[in-house]
Amino acid sequence: YGDHRDLHRVDRRQRQMCIRDSFNNGGWKNIDGDTKDAVLYDDLRDSAKDYVKNTRLRVLEHIDCKGDFILDMASGPIQFKEYLEYSKNFKKRYCVDLSSDALKEAKKKIGSHGVFFNESFFDINFKKDFFDCSLSLHTIYHIKKELQEEAVRKLISITKPGRKIIIIYANPLAIDSLLSRTYKKLFKNKKNAQTPVLYFHAFPLRWWNRFEDEALIKLYPWRSFSATAQKALFPNNKLGSKMFSLLFSLENKFPKFFVRFFQYPMIILEKK
Repeated sequence: YGDHRDLHRVDRRQRQMCIRDSFNNGGWKNIDGDTKDAVLYDDLRDSAKDYVKNTRLRVLEHIDCKGDFILDMASGPIQFKEYLEYSKNFKKRYCVDLSSDALKEAKKKIGSHGVFFNESFFDINFKKDFFDCSLSLHTIYHIKKELQEEAVRKLISITKPGRKIIIIYANPLAIDSLLSRTYKKLFKNKKNAQTPVLYFHAFPLRWWNRFEDEALIKLYPWRSFSATAQKALFPNNKLGSKMFSLLFSLENKFPKFFVRFFQYPMIILEKK
């Protein structure tokens, strides 16, 4: 058992080094006011502007408390202004990230309001029941699949009872995920060499039921499509803006449908 854990630690460190190198070597580089990460993985077009802003603010709707400490696991540089809103009712925002460049940028934005950890989340000894709220946006599915449960249970452990852990995850059975995998199989020799490939594994949404012993679980839609799919389906004009507005309204009206069939669910764990 000890050897098994040691192998996990070695493999985990190797993956962390790859992610750290990816972002320290340009991932958070500023390109015309936006980070390289945002340019590659988000939709920054004018038609999508209001929609993506409103989806980021959906997280804020579930941060329904005030307190001393909020955790931002894999905070990055807190790259969008909506992200700054998440910690406005807390005394300190604890930012954990593998990238020193990201944390330098985060510190410029929140200064003494932040506490910064440039190391692996797994290696930090936070106290049990310490945080009033914990966030993990687009991070868990980049952790090796065998370690994702450990990461989530640690988030639950260090969050206070009755408080929330908010996780943006991915749905592997989403319509555009299935189409994307089919496309990649058909055109597997035509990969974009300019886009860095990070480890990715998303479990089916029923996987989250394993945490019912420790938390109440609710799922809400965060965003329906990947940035690539959005750019393919929604034009960058007034029609596209209207389509995004309609999509946002439908997500709010039929949350269960959009969680089940579309791309990015918001997992809300309320610790028992």
